[in-house]
Amino acid sequence: MLAVVPVINIVLLIAVIVLAIMAVSFKNLLSAAISLAALSVALAIIFYRLNSPYAAVIELSVCAGLITALFVAAISLTRRK
Repeated sequence: MLAVVPVINIVLLIAVIVLAIMAVSFKNLLSAAISLAALSVALAIIFYRLNSPYAAVIELSVCAGLITALFVAAISLTRRK
């Protein structure tokens, strides 16, 4: 069981790095907002694994939920030239 914990931490670290690079590099704003939401979910999992469930719930509800919904609403209101 001890060997599984570092593997999960490494997978989460790689996921956070890849999702952050994807959020910055996408030219499509909707894809960037969705990858930013996935990044927030991965960070919430990391917070929960660090024995901080309140920070994980706030990260998941505010960042992954509310801010992503605001980003998607703002993107849908803009017009593409």
